[in-house]
Amino acid sequence: MNHPIDIVVKTQYLAEQSVPADDRFVFSYTITLTNRGGESAQLISRHWVITDGNNAVQEVKGTGVVGQQPTLEPGASYTYSSGVVLATETGTMTGTYQMRTTSGTTFDAPIPAFALVPPHLLH
Repeated sequence: MNHPIDIVVKTQYLAEQSVPADDRFVFSYTITLTNRGGESAQLISRHWVITDGNNAVQEVKGTGVVGQQPTLEPGASYTYSSGVVLATETGTMTGTYQMRTTSGTTFDAPIPAFALVPPHLLH
């Protein structure tokens, strides 16, 4: 059974919170999940794999997102923002959201990998 959850990510480098001299690079990300399936689905938990420019990996697992476990009706979207601090100027994030339908089926919605890059490094 297919449970299509579309995931769109937008990132931003937070220069005012970053301290490059201290190897502190702060990024925000805004994620919009849209339920393209025919059944309501609740976001139960998340699993992030965060990799910095030195290939150091940090895994984050937890219940919900930003303290919430939203339920998405068919066709509905949910948007939230969060942040991450890296020890290098660039990095990537990927992961999954564990979802549960109203009928009790659980499935993982893959979060496509996205880059964390300050604007001055983009050409």
